[in-house]
Amino acid sequence: MLATSEQPLAKLFREIAGSAFPPSVDTFERGKTIFFPGDPAERVYFLLSGAVKLSRVYESGEEITVALLKENSVFGVLSLVMAQRSDRFYHSVAFTQVELLSVPIEQVEKALKANPDLAMLMLQGLSSRILQTEMMIETLAHRDMGSRLVSFLLILCRDFGVPNPAGGVTIDLKLSHQAIAEAIGSTRVTITRLLGDLRQDTLITIHKKKITVHNPVALSQQFA
Repeated sequence: MLATSEQPLAKLFREIAGSAFPPSVDTFERGKTIFFPGDPAERVYFLLSGAVKLSRVYESGEEITVALLKENSVFGVLSLVMAQRSDRFYHSVAFTQVELLSVPIEQVEKALKANPDLAMLMLQGLSSRILQTEMMIETLAHRDMGSRLVSFLLILCRDFGVPNPAGGVTIDLKLSHQAIAEAIGSTRVTITRLLGDLRQDTLITIHKKKITVHNPVALSQQFA
């Protein structure tokens, strides 16, 4: 959910709580859990910097990534749209080091009722989240791990990509092979091999853990 220049969400979140319930700012290192499924839904989060992974954990122990959130995103709001207050539905983990601003969920409820513009921004953010979740499901539907990796890289280009002066799109995240493996249900050894193949085919380069896709169209055709 992107902030608008007229009404930055970070500023709105600081104003929502007011002096009685000052917002909390917390930092989480990569891999640290922000909340678990079943935790009480007590606060709503605004992502100041970094990336957050939302996933579903199933009884079998399998964990499926459903979204990767970038800065200026709001999350932890699902209970606001449920008929009754619900506990956390997702497992929320810092995909990189993150800085979060959070306020009590009761204050957000009041602000949504009083500010239609804020409600519309929330709705836009949820709509974008649903689209990304659908893309992640399509990614994980690939049985071939090479196709799964390519699909994931293209999602990252869309949501975290910045133009590279030398050409192509750089994913503005420092990604370890282990982090990628965890996101798409693979192993570090497999991801290392597949990324090596893509580099050998000159489809990507990696510098200081940042991946540059030279031609996203050509990459998308790699496993078409």
